[in-house]
Amino acid sequence: MTSGFNQSDKRISLAALGAMIPDGASVALGGSFLHRGPFALVRELIRQERRGLEIIKQSPGYDIDILCRAGVATQARAGIVAMEGNFGLAPWYRKAIEQGRLELEEHACASLTAGLRAAAFGVPFMPCGGLHGSDLPALNQWKLLDDPYGSGASTYLIPAVKPDFAVLQVSEIDRLGNARVHGTAHWDRIMSRAAGSVLVVAEKLVETEVFEAQPEATLLPYFMVEAFTVLPGSAWPGSCTPYYDIDYPAVERYMDTERTLQAHMAEAPELKETSHA
Repeated sequence: MTSGFNQSDKRISLAALGAMIPDGASVALGGSFLHRGPFALVRELIRQERRGLEIIKQSPGYDIDILCRAGVATQARAGIVAMEGNFGLAPWYRKAIEQGRLELEEHACASLTAGLRAAAFGVPFMPCGGLHGSDLPALNQWKLLDDPYGSGASTYLIPAVKPDFAVLQVSEIDRLGNARVHGTAHWDRIMSRAAGSVLVVAEKLVETEVFEAQPEATLLPYFMVEAFTVLPGSAWPGSCTPYYDIDYPAVERYMDTERTLQAHMAEAPELKETSHA
């Protein structure tokens, strides 16, 4: 990431946050499956008719699916892609792959994490175990390295994966940009350290004293965050612990192939909070 974003006024609208991501950018999306994803920002990219995005995420679902459905995403680096056990595979993502509209670099969650870790550490590659016997190394032309210390073991090397942006959904943020989540951070920590810029959608604005009282809970120190918006309910139709759970009926409606994308987008809670030209 950069040496730091130290401006004092980082809070902007959802529309302005989306406008920071240009066509053709590579974007890592936080959360996992239907849990604490930055889904309002994902929908904002659709409203702004963004094109040619590369999506990077170990376990995407609704986010990459709807971006494929809208024609926003044309490349992806991803591990497991699904709408979770209740709903199975991500149908519009699958269709985009089958029709050649999405170019996929297929990963295991561990290999994509290794690539992000390499970028975060400023090195060109990172070793990754557990890939022997998989087709992924040959598919991606990953190099196999023999242990230079003579153990006789070998490991595959994953090239660095450096997103232009990491877009993260957090539980709380202060006016400076310090941010934290309740519950697991999923892949967000390594994404934020690997990306060139971190953009944040927060459920709640709190005072800086909240972070000062429990500094070890801070996921993102303020200097890592370029800009943020505060929008309650913005992980819909997914969950954001402890504020709300997955809206399963809404996901079911989204998965109905006879229902239009526009009908789903019209349900989005951010429309109650923001206006769009």
